[in-house]
Amino acid sequence: MSELRRTVFAARHAALGAKLAEFGGWEMPMWYQGIVEEHLATRKGAGLFDVSHMGRLTVRGARALEFLQHVLTNNAAALEVGQAQYTIIANEQGGAVDDAYLYRFVEDEYLLVVNASNRAKDVAHLRGHLARFAGVEMTDRTEEVAMLSLQGPRSREMLAGLVEGQLPEPKKNALGAAKIKGKPVRLARTGYTGEPLGFELFLARADALEIFDLLVGLGARPVGLGARDTLRLEAGLPLYGHELGTDAQGQEIPIFAISLARFAVSFSALKGEFVGRAALEKQHEAAGRIMRGEFYSPALEALPRRVMAVAIAGKAIARAGARVIGADGKLVGYVTSGTVVPYWKIEAEGLACRIGEEKLMRSIGLMLADSALRTGDSLTVEIRDKKAAGRIVASHLQSKSPPYARPIVCEF
Repeated sequence: MSELRRTVFAARHAALGAKLAEFGGWEMPMWYQGIVEEHLATRKGAGLFDVSHMGRLTVRGARALEFLQHVLTNNAAALEVGQAQYTIIANEQGGAVDDAYLYRFVEDEYLLVVNASNRAKDVAHLRGHLARFAGVEMTDRTEEVAMLSLQGPRSREMLAGLVEGQLPEPKKNALGAAKIKGKPVRLARTGYTGEPLGFELFLARADALEIFDLLVGLGARPVGLGARDTLRLEAGLPLYGHELGTDAQGQEIPIFAISLARFAVSFSALKGEFVGRAALEKQHEAAGRIMRGEFYSPALEALPRRVMAVAIAGKAIARAGARVIGADGKLVGYVTSGTVVPYWKIEAEGLACRIGEEKLMRSIGLMLADSALRTGDSLTVEIRDKKAAGRIVASHLQSKSPPYARPIVCEF
């Protein structure tokens, strides 16, 4: 086995007593004091995540936009300087090679951030298409550019007190450039936690430790990959290898099985015949029919199962692969991600609404299940040798009212 790679923050993780483990070929912190504590600290204050293991690829050249339009599902032509978008690297069958984020900080260059465990595969896939686009230069800058994520209701005030210059405008996917202690930092209003306030920071490797220490000094809580996963699950965000990629039977999951496909896939004429377009158009048509309640075979053939949020009674953990049984006693799908997550009890209502001090726990999951199922349907989830009641819910988290994300708790 090859030696694990380490980010520039490795010494800080060790000094903070992190529990370290392998993830995507990197040695990464799973937690520091505990997943529950770090999850709750992010939801009430600000969590600081080392995400330097993510792949960072720059794309330049006269035909860079044309290349990106061909290999990515979203409409890169819609990006002005200072904007980012969620996108997917598709294959011809309409499945995901990976999901990714595309950033346009400057006029003549794009930054594509991909999943750590897929970086080598993604690079090989993308390079396989480069020959058609003479003059396009794609460079892997994962080692030289560090990446931090600061997420939570206090993230803005922390950064506002540090940066020299303006923060990106207050809307999702906005980008900006500033300095911290004279060090250039690129800022993005993006993240993977469901927090309405959050930033991702791109900075030179040489400057990374100083800025990490400054944020910790202001009260940012270092958070490991364990809580990063529970936070994204509570937010209903897909994880490659669970909600994208292949399913429990080894079959490819259609991209339109995830709800984010409606934001990540564009059929604009500006894109031409991009990779996977024909298959994705069939999935898109099927998704529309299913939403209208047209559950006959042409729709279900293209999109037989979709990813849905499921709440589970009690505290049993439904792990990935757990069978889901419908009201008629038949198998309807499988859990793709599941765990017990903590949450703060919300006090008062309306404008007086605030996060309280009481901590509670609930069992939640995502599942890939029969497309004919609907929000509110009751299910049974098989957890080891027991059965737990489940219910399909629209979501587990409400993130549209800054500064706090609010839990949506299902009552059984």
